[in-house]
Amino acid sequence: MNRYRQSEELLNRSRRVLAGGVSSTLRAAMKPTPLYAVAGRGARIQDADGHTYIDYLLAYGPLILGHGHEPTVERLLSSMRNGLAYGLQHQGEIELAELLTKVLPCADQVAFSGSGTEAVMLALRLARAYTNRRRIIRFHGHYHGWSDTIFTSFPSTDMKASRKRNVMSQVIRYDNDTHPTEARVIPGTGGQSEAALQDIILLPWNDAEALKDAVALYGSTVAAIISEPVMCNSGCIMPKPGYLELMRELTAANGIVMILDEVITGFRFGLGGAHGVFRIMPDLVTIGKAMGGGIAISGVAGRADIMELIADGTVSHLGTLNGNCVATTAAVATINELSRDGGAVFARMEKSAADLSEGLRQAMKDHDIQGIVNQAGPVFHLMFTTERQVDSFEAFQKRDADLYITFAQEMLEEGVLLRPNGLWYVSAAHGEAEIRETLAAANRVFARWGEDKS
Repeated sequence: MNRYRQSEELLNRSRRVLAGGVSSTLRAAMKPTPLYAVAGRGARIQDADGHTYIDYLLAYGPLILGHGHEPTVERLLSSMRNGLAYGLQHQGEIELAELLTKVLPCADQVAFSGSGTEAVMLALRLARAYTNRRRIIRFHGHYHGWSDTIFTSFPSTDMKASRKRNVMSQVIRYDNDTHPTEARVIPGTGGQSEAALQDIILLPWNDAEALKDAVALYGSTVAAIISEPVMCNSGCIMPKPGYLELMRELTAANGIVMILDEVITGFRFGLGGAHGVFRIMPDLVTIGKAMGGGIAISGVAGRADIMELIADGTVSHLGTLNGNCVATTAAVATINELSRDGGAVFARMEKSAADLSEGLRQAMKDHDIQGIVNQAGPVFHLMFTTERQVDSFEAFQKRDADLYITFAQEMLEEGVLLRPNGLWYVSAAHGEAEIRETLAAANRVFARWGEDKS
């Protein structure tokens, strides 16, 4: 019996009319086949074949409250009865902007867009216009959307083409082991203009000396340094002590705009994002994913003097559906829910992630499987690796990515939905029952692996 027959039939039907059969390249990587969903509730999702899974994909991050969160759905339905989008201003924009400037430490003003990619595009334009400079420093293993001017070759097992690229060859080169020189930056996809990346300086993250050297050499031409505050996409690697503080010091001293990309960490690490937790004050942050609870919305928040470049017309901010009433309603509802009881939900999500992480570590130890779980708040990365610790992009690259794909496929058969690259999201809807079932499933998978070895 084919467990995924309906999903396979729907995929074949889709391929005749939808390029690739899926609406995002990432989704094509799921094994044994991309799943078709029919419903979700809380921490669980059901596919077209009638199977229910505990969901740690969470729509690649946005579902911070889980599927079908009833209070949010009711607010959305009420809002939608008055209209979906106006192409005019409405009070929801003001309500959300006031809320964001209250909870985000760095936010004097905000601007709304539809996706993380768009938010990053706007932040970079603001930085270039503000400084009248062109170069951007970014880091290996970080993801900032897929626009031509920032999307470099990305080492994700979700993305087939990226697995064929030697991404480490992009690291900035050194002359005589002392001075960095520019290196060719490889585009992230076919059809992307390589010339669009000529202003990118690509550095190893968490390397203080490389950062200081690059700023010393290029600082007068650098408009912005953009970084995830935690390298969630590549190993859930925390910043080394003092690293973000050094970045803040160097950017302030050299007139460079510091941008923290909080599309993942925003409203997941806390109401104030990772910059609130780490007490770092960037000039701009990008936000998205969890902010809308599953409805598409993103934004840029930051210093008034930089954001003012939108108001005075220096930087055009365009987008037909920017700040539409459905999106702002979803964001306000989500943030209000996360704010209940002083934000107690964040502690619960972090405990769930910690319990899962420790349980998975113990399961690997019990079954003599080499691996590491890096947890950062309510998100963690599971890697099969012989490395004793994964605290750099280089160490992350040494994981057995193919073995994890096998693990994700076998966990799917056990009723647990995982992203094939190793990144797990935990929502407010995940509780003790889901954790117990997940760990039991992982132990069954690892036990079978042990039997196969013997």
